[in-house]
Amino acid sequence: MSAVNKPARIALAAAAAALLPVLAAAPAVAVPYDVKPGTPGPSPSLSASPGASASPGKPGTDAKPGRTRKDPDPPPASMSTVGGALLAQPGTQAKLGPGAPVLPMDLTGRSWIVADAKSGEVLASHNAHWRLPPASTLKMLFADTVLPSLPKTEVRKVTQADLEGVGEGSSLVGVKENESYTVHDLWLGVFLRSGNDAVHVLSSMNGGVPKTVQDMQAHADDLQALDTHVISPDGYDAPGQVSSAYDLTLFARSGLQKKDFREYCSTASAKFPGGEGKNNERDYFEIQNTNRLLTGDYGISPYKGIAGVKNGNTTNAGATFTGVAERNGRVLLVTVMNPDSGESQAVYKEAARLLDWGFAAAGKVTPVGALVAPRSALPSGTPPGSRPSQAGAQDPAKASVAARKGPGSGGVGTALAITGGALVVVAGGLFLLNRRWPLPELVRRKK
Repeated sequence: MSAVNKPARIALAAAAAALLPVLAAAPAVAVPYDVKPGTPGPSPSLSASPGASASPGKPGTDAKPGRTRKDPDPPPASMSTVGGALLAQPGTQAKLGPGAPVLPMDLTGRSWIVADAKSGEVLASHNAHWRLPPASTLKMLFADTVLPSLPKTEVRKVTQADLEGVGEGSSLVGVKENESYTVHDLWLGVFLRSGNDAVHVLSSMNGGVPKTVQDMQAHADDLQALDTHVISPDGYDAPGQVSSAYDLTLFARSGLQKKDFREYCSTASAKFPGGEGKNNERDYFEIQNTNRLLTGDYGISPYKGIAGVKNGNTTNAGATFTGVAERNGRVLLVTVMNPDSGESQAVYKEAARLLDWGFAAAGKVTPVGALVAPRSALPSGTPPGSRPSQAGAQDPAKASVAARKGPGSGGVGTALAITGGALVVVAGGLFLLNRRWPLPELVRRKK
């Protein structure tokens, strides 16, 4: 029995909820967040980067970010300049032009960013390079690093050694010792249930946890995600393990260029192997994605156009989330780290507000920075932190890319489903981020 049998059902329901907001969204299955024990401590600060300004950043005209948190542990006065000098400054960075909407009210995340996935332009940010605990959003880096090396049909019979080191209180998908799972099964467990057990089995298949951590760090360095220090592959709280809203957005952008990554992060529901049932056949149980902008939950509806990516929640990190959404051919990435408003589902609601703002503000704001290209994609000798245009890369506006443009989504969005192992679109058109830097025009495919 396929591990992706009938998962389109939930995604179609999500699309219906987006199309018909008068209908109540179906209650989500109770799924544990990846909350782990630990004592919160001060976040490691980043020493001042050369050329970074020590003065607090000021939002652009009429930015009006609304209520912000009064943080007892403020961001460093100066942070990394990767992606632009403004991103090194603490506070909200936005340059609003004529007709641009003001930033949403009640943004309480310690750090957040809104960026165009295709051009890499950062539309607005808040403490973008603040090094903070990432929680399970770090699994995006894990997947982007390890996915290409493990064939999805490969089968692993799990041993006790595979599950060693899974932290107490970890979120689990239910991987059992002496049971066999395909790599495909395990990735569903990683993306949908944030299963640290699945992460550790995949790490064992990749040569072990230490090697996987080393691979992840090397890949982060290549992506110029220089705020990131990897200690555990699953994002479990560990002293010194940090990332930033900027880096998490880089991980998502890189991962979304991989077909399997897009498939897993957009799957709303799937079947996961259980134990042996009647007639010696394998039982399966349903797992649901814990990304509440994808599946909805009490007090929150699926976001129109959402297509992934990953959420997280730990004692030290609080709630973290990176999401990607599409409307009318525009694809935006948003990351929010550790909001403190006390609002139910705050990380998702603040992310949704920022996405709404980004779609409304596109073309009406001056970018405050950019998502940089990987070092491996830049000409030899290019200074670290360079934008693609600075490295002589082709301007995406002038790039000659064949694009079959489908009809605009009209705000309906692209609720994604997995049917028979193929990625399809409910509301017309699948975006593909090709392996080019800067990203080319959106490519649409009709089923």
